[in-house]
Amino acid sequence: MEAASIAHVGEHHGPPAANHSSRVEAPLLGMMLFIISEIMVFGAFFTAYFFIRIAQGESWPAPGTHLPALVAGVNTAILVSSSFTLHWAETAIKRGNRFAFKAAILTTFLLGCTFLFIQINEYANIGFAPQDSAQQTIFYSLTGLHGAHVFIGLLLLLTVTVRAFRGHYSPEKHIGVEVPGIYWHFVDAMWIVYFTVYIL
Repeated sequence: MEAASIAHVGEHHGPPAANHSSRVEAPLLGMMLFIISEIMVFGAFFTAYFFIRIAQGESWPAPGTHLPALVAGVNTAILVSSSFTLHWAETAIKRGNRFAFKAAILTTFLLGCTFLFIQINEYANIGFAPQDSAQQTIFYSLTGLHGAHVFIGLLLLLTVTVRAFRGHYSPEKHIGVEVPGIYWHFVDAMWIVYFTVYIL
């Protein structure tokens, strides 16, 4: 009778406990795996770009096409700056400096909005359309894909900014800042690669 009682007390109901053997937190690991899959997507578009530019041996850019290198350079500086302000925000919350954290994350969000606004304005004034040639198609495909990622990143940053002003983060709990931060740094890195190989 006593043995049966002990067995009943030790009986476990429901699913087993989650495996925490990994040293990387689940949200961070999930974001890293997602970014790896996104690198493959961008890689497919860059492969098409290299085929058009190098394998076909056509003149680059196509006749009548002007790539706005100066505007893209300014936009690159804006986006790179947003990575620095985001790092400032992450450092500030880890140190418990809420004022600096809120200022930095808001600045990051505004810089990202500025980048996207300039890119949309560039589309409106660039002077060629996606269907004009293969070069123009890949230009819009790459910048459009990146712009979509920037938009998603801005939604994440907006969420972090709203939560920051509501006091949701602390030096002990800031995973909600780090995960979107990894995504945003990835978006910045992809633009630098694009600007280097396509525009220059």
